[in-house]
Amino acid sequence: MSHDALIDQLATGLPPVRRWSMARETALLLAMAGGELALFLGLGVMRPDMSHMIATPYMLWKLGSLALLATVASIMAIRSLSPLGSARRGLTLISGLAASVLAIAMLIDPGAAGGLSIGHRLSPLHGMGCAVAIIVLSLPMVGGMAWLMRRGAPVDATRSAMIAGLAAGCWGAFLFSFCCPSDDPLYVALWYMIGCAIVAAMARWLLPRGYRL
Repeated sequence: MSHDALIDQLATGLPPVRRWSMARETALLLAMAGGELALFLGLGVMRPDMSHMIATPYMLWKLGSLALLATVASIMAIRSLSPLGSARRGLTLISGLAASVLAIAMLIDPGAAGGLSIGHRLSPLHGMGCAVAIIVLSLPMVGGMAWLMRRGAPVDATRSAMIAGLAAGCWGAFLFSFCCPSDDPLYVALWYMIGCAIVAAMARWLLPRGYRL
């Protein structure tokens, strides 16, 4: 049997596959994120002083940084789902951006940490609660990323899953920042980073398994 005949035989009866589109995948992710944001804010969990805090350098840094990280990580995650995408390049970009965000945090003083010890500023008990909340809020986005991953064709599924987890973690942290009562950049930098890292590790372990099924 010739190669052409063999290919024709194998392809006979196969359903057509929709062409992968970054614009379509991005639109689907934006729609899901917008729905989750509307639902979350609709629950009335926003901190009561947000109208005052929203214009402070601290809140602008927190919301702006998390929104930027979530957006860049999401774009890099979706791009990595194409056979032509580079997950390694995406991780490098996100790492550099995260380092820049943490460096800026060192320049911000919300005026709430003066004279307090490191232990009091970090508040481990509340910090662990914040990290757990970020993980929970990121789960819908993890599910959405897993669905997009099944629709794509990543060359490096493990790294793509890690970027997807970072995007989901940053998104969960962005949502949580609307109700988080802490105004200390050190607290946010540590516990938000821990929450995002746990989500990324979970996605790195779980999403490639689902992709291979």
